[in-house]
Amino acid sequence: MENAIIVAASVLAAGIIGAGASLGAAKGDGMVTSKAIECMARQPEQASNFQVNMFISVGLIESIPIIASVIAIVLVFANPFVK
Repeated sequence: MENAIIVAASVLAAGIIGAGASLGAAKGDGMVTSKAIECMARQPEQASNFQVNMFISVGLIESIPIIASVIAIVLVFANPFVK
């Protein structure tokens, strides 16, 4: 019985971690993209440089929820609190 409660809490925590990481990444992607578009509008001759930097930043930001989800899933299946 007590293991079921621990497993259920672990699954719930993994879902919260995944949702939080995804929402944070979505907000970060939106901010990076909006600032890059502002920069491209101000300096159209440098648009290709801004676009490359934007894609690199978005890629790095998107790796955060993937890593967080993997860590959460590992902690669900390799839970140190389950005997």
